[in-house]
Amino acid sequence: MSSKKKLLAGCVLLVLSQAGWAAAEQTYKDPYEGYNRVMFNINDHLDRYIMTPVARGYRKVTPSPVRTGVNNFFNNLRDVVSFGSNLLRLDIEKASTDFVRVGINTTFGLGGLLDIADLGQIPNNKNTLGDTFASWGWKNSNYFVYPLLGPSTVRDSIGSTITDVFPIENAIFKDDPVRWSLTGLNGVASREALLDVTDSLNDAALDRYTYMRDVYMKLRNNQVGGSLFPADDEDDDDIDNLVDPGSETTATPPAASVSSNKSTVNTTDSDDRVPATAASETDKQTDSATISVPVSASQPYWQLD
Repeated sequence: MSSKKKLLAGCVLLVLSQAGWAAAEQTYKDPYEGYNRVMFNINDHLDRYIMTPVARGYRKVTPSPVRTGVNNFFNNLRDVVSFGSNLLRLDIEKASTDFVRVGINTTFGLGGLLDIADLGQIPNNKNTLGDTFASWGWKNSNYFVYPLLGPSTVRDSIGSTITDVFPIENAIFKDDPVRWSLTGLNGVASREALLDVTDSLNDAALDRYTYMRDVYMKLRNNQVGGSLFPADDEDDDDIDNLVDPGSETTATPPAASVSSNKSTVNTTDSDDRVPATAASETDKQTDSATISVPVSASQPYWQLD
């Protein structure tokens, strides 16, 4: 699973689990709030009236195994980006792991349609240029709503722009119609993977911009070691505990009386890059919420970077 979708899925889940969280308690200063709210509303309308209906149609007509293969293919390309990012960070161990993942999935996974590396339990890093910039010292970066792509930071937006202008697909596919078709398919497939969690967010009675911003900044700052968003020692949420890369899930909106930071999700058919494991009725309910979507740190909140 790529980092951005994992991050944003965790954001939505944490938002739903903290319905009683008062915005007044958050002290983060949003210097670009005027612009961010305008762009958030534009993105929201485009998503509501274009991307969501298209994603629902895609889910309806496309079998789950096909959707899984599509997600695996693009996930394999993101491992190439992660390989380059880890090289820039001089993290040879993770770069080597990325290289092995790409080699195995491309060779034995039918060009990436099958995620053999995950079946072999090879670590899935999915680092981005934003993570690289943070490792170079740019840990604090203000919230920024990227046009079409959604929640981000100034630092991550620069990284996303670079990888979007020079996508790995261009090195593989030479025909412009094929490139544009793949870009569209990637966007629709990624949006489809987040339908359930975003539906739950839309049903919640809250200021969606503020909650998404605060939770996104909290999780992202924890990931890169930033200090812009105030830390809460009593609520140290780990994104890896919130998001499990094993299956797609449907988040359940909390009741008004919910005050804990735990939430429960129901597992549905997986179209993630990792084959879903059927959950038996006798499985023990865990304390951490579980959700799974394919991710990339350059992807939108409705796609998942």
